[in-house]
Amino acid sequence: MNAWLKKNLGDAVMAAPELETLKEKFAATFKQPNFNSAAIFVHYDSTNHLHCNVTVYFSPGAIDLALSVNAEVCKKPFSAGLFLLCGSAEILARP
Repeated sequence: MNAWLKKNLGDAVMAAPELETLKEKFAATFKQPNFNSAAIFVHYDSTNHLHCNVTVYFSPGAIDLALSVNAEVCKKPFSAGLFLLCGSAEILARP
């Protein structure tokens, strides 16, 4: 499968522990310096002034990790507004 996947984590304050867990799982799966095969990106949506919603995007190379947290298939995200959580930022530039 060559698809991107995403998972909505909800409010940023509540999502912080899950983001840390994802970083730990990623590090255990993709040993340094071999992070260039996968990445996880984070998007913070603060259009609702009451809270900030967090969505994580998994590159195709991180599919097993994404599926383990029940992520859903999505289109490749636009790079604007994304922050690298772990892995290689260069993955966004790949076709």
